Amino acid sequence: MMKKKLSLFLLIYAFVVSAVPAQTKLNYPKPRKVDQVDNYHGTKVSDPYRWMEDAPLNADTQAWIESENQLTDSYFSSINAEREAIKARLTELWNYERYSAPSKVAEGFYIYSKNDGLQNQSVLYRATSISDPGKVFFDPNKLSTDGTAALSGSSFSEDGKLWAYGIARSGSDRTEWKVMNVATGEHLPDTLRPNRQGGISWLNDNSGFYYSRFPDAKVGAELKSENYFQKLYFHKLGTPQDEDFVVYERPDNKEYFVGGGVSEDGNWLVISVGKGTERMNMVYFKNLTMEKAGVLPLVTNLQNSYSFIGNDGSVFYFRTDKDAPRSKVVKVDVLAKEPVWTDVVPESAETLNGVGFINDQLVLNYLQDAHTVI
Repeated sequence: MMKKKLSLFLLIYAFVVSAVPAQTKLNYPKPRKVDQVDNYHGTKVSDPYRWMEDAPLNADTQAWIESENQLTDSYFSSINAEREAIKARLTELWNYERYSAPSKVAEGFYIYSKNDGLQNQSVLYRATSISDPGKVFFDPNKLSTDGTAALSGSSFSEDGKLWAYGIARSGSDRTEWKVMNVATGEHLPDTLRPNRQGGISWLNDNSGFYYSRFPDAKVGAELKSENYFQKLYFHKLGTPQDEDFVVYERPDNKEYFVGGGVSEDGNWLVISVGKGTERMNMVYFKNLTMEKAGVLPLVTNLQNSYSFIGNDGSVFYFRTDKDAPRSKVVKVDVLAKEPVWTDVVPESAETLNGVGFINDQLVLNYLQDAHTVI
């Protein structure tokens, strides 16, 4: 993979160099240097361009960026013929219809995406069956006139009557969430402020949903503030976000990621706690059928990966790599006095990539000889 990336880089570099007219001279802007030296455990490190980190507030940084843009534009204008040829060829290659597989939301309600060819974002269509071409449900290309807003997250309620969706602006991973009435297309007043808050999981009665978020950043520091102490919240529909309450948090470790999802039967909240990109997580759960039930532990050590598949009553099914590097399926009765983990599908010679519950059956996705086997 590295060789391929390097070859592509060299090819692009060769094109750029060959395309530069011999008489073209690129005069790069020369930013000022400051006397900034940091001492890291006895090692002095010079950082003369530290002032550039205040880009949104620093006039000098903005001026330097503008001069860089002018340089780039002047160079691009000198190779317009080559750029137009590349644009024409890429347009030809990309201009074809693309469809996703339909996904069943509720009875008689399917969602799929379609791109006519050159649309920036695929459009969501609603259909009554897998063979119905359906009608446009939501066009994210209309979120902004300049194309800087993108659909980033989607979650339908269990009955398909409500839809929560996220909007990311200018490529940010900070997402604003809105809620829409599917039948009328009208938006509810419920809105979640931009935050790195992950997905949304509805209660089956549509009374509200669970979501994760970090503490709000200070005004003006949204792009620079650190994201620590993520918490799992519950939002009751029809109430302001400031009234959302914390369901679970880990003040003992600021780097923990906390997320939660409601089981298909609506009776359980399954919480996952992990750290960074490590494929390890802890598991906690809450019985949603009991009004004052607390959050209980199931896996409290950060040593293995546990991916919740589904449940049959109080019996939970997980895909895990505990004692199985290529993963296996296990089950456990979370209400048993002494929960016992039992193998349902032992580790195979192939790697288990994913598992789903379909019609009371386990459907397993294995990687075998570099191809997928179901």
